[in-house]
Amino acid sequence: MRLGIMLAPLLLGACAGSYEAPRLTEKQTAELEKALAGKVPGEKVSCVTMRPQGSFRVISGNIVLYRMSSKLIYKNELIGSCPGLTRGDTMIIRPFGSQYCRGDIARSADLTIGMTTGTCALGDFTPYRTPGK
Repeated sequence: MRLGIMLAPLLLGACAGSYEAPRLTEKQTAELEKALAGKVPGEKVSCVTMRPQGSFRVISGNIVLYRMSSKLIYKNELIGSCPGLTRGDTMIIRPFGSQYCRGDIARSADLTIGMTTGTCALGDFTPYRTPGK
């Protein structure tokens, strides 16, 4: 029992590797810039309210946009990567409550064969707003 307690920090340290997100392709970069054109980034937030009119748009296996309205889009850099999203797989999120929050588990799934193709988590949400006139 004591040996397990003494080894726990070592085991946790071994799991704490670094993760470097894959670079965006030119096409993905252009798509991201087009979606956020004319909008100004704000302070990151941990949670956003789910709305019936809100929709997710996949940019890459680690970046998604959550569109709340024509004037507000949240950029989310996923924790980890769901590579199946770039192939057109469906993103499935299991939120707890009425908000999407940092740490909510997201999965990519190929619905035609019923198989999960990746698992990641939502990161912080960066709001991009159209400036007022």
